Amino acid sequence: MTIFEKIIHREIPAKIVHETDDFIAFHDANPQAPVHVLIVPKRAIPRIGETSEADAELLGRMLLASKEIARKLSVFESGYRLVINHGPDAGESVPHLHIHLLGQRQLQWPPG
Repeated sequence: MTIFEKIIHREIPAKIVHETDDFIAFHDANPQAPVHVLIVPKRAIPRIGETSEADAELLGRMLLASKEIARKLSVFESGYRLVINHGPDAGESVPHLHIHLLGQRQLQWPPG
């Protein structure tokens, strides 16, 4: 069981900012920006490269929710970045698909 599954099952506390039947969004325990939220499906999907056509609706709802979350956290107007890592070279540290929403500071390009 990953740390995200433990948060989903309320075995580990987290500062939740948004929740639906299918996914949950909470503040990252190791933030890389003043606003750093993770949007995580409740169903364990190891990574974006292991999704299928059946996951398209869920992924779409998660992406669409990011704008609502950004508004809630006051970063919609100033800007925010969405990041999905796949594999260790990309920085993936938890093998459970998640979208990082980062904001409230100037983000550099290219990242990393």
